[in-house]
Amino acid sequence: MSGLHLIKLCVGVDSVAELVAWNAQHEGRESGHTTRMTPKRNDELLDGGSLYWVIKGQIACRQRLLELRPMRGEDGVSRCRLVLDGTIVPVVPRPYRAFQGWRYLEAKDAPPDLEESSGAVAAMPEEMKRELAALGLI
Repeated sequence: MSGLHLIKLCVGVDSVAELVAWNAQHEGRESGHTTRMTPKRNDELLDGGSLYWVIKGQIACRQRLLELRPMRGEDGVSRCRLVLDGTIVPVVPRPYRAFQGWRYLEAKDAPPDLEESSGAVAAMPEEMKRELAALGLI
């Protein structure tokens, strides 16, 4: 996996399950997110990097970055389309404070995928994982 990722708030989504359901409703369309700023470290990000989503104050899941596509919006403002793999991978929840835009996330700071962690944790309901992570127990 890459040494560099992006992290971004997933505004308007309350759970990984809700994000998965939203993606399923839009199946057949390109999966992605449009943001104002274009990352400068493209080669590092596209070498296996992911976009980690912060949901309700915790890093909750990730999607692999496939392409960074600079574009101009209808309003003439430069933007960047983050083209993502449609697969949403839950990660071990980790508290993360709110911020605007996106940030780089070094691999050493990224939480592991849930499937790589204990099977018992992966099987827990999302709300329980969120509470345990907030308490620093997972």
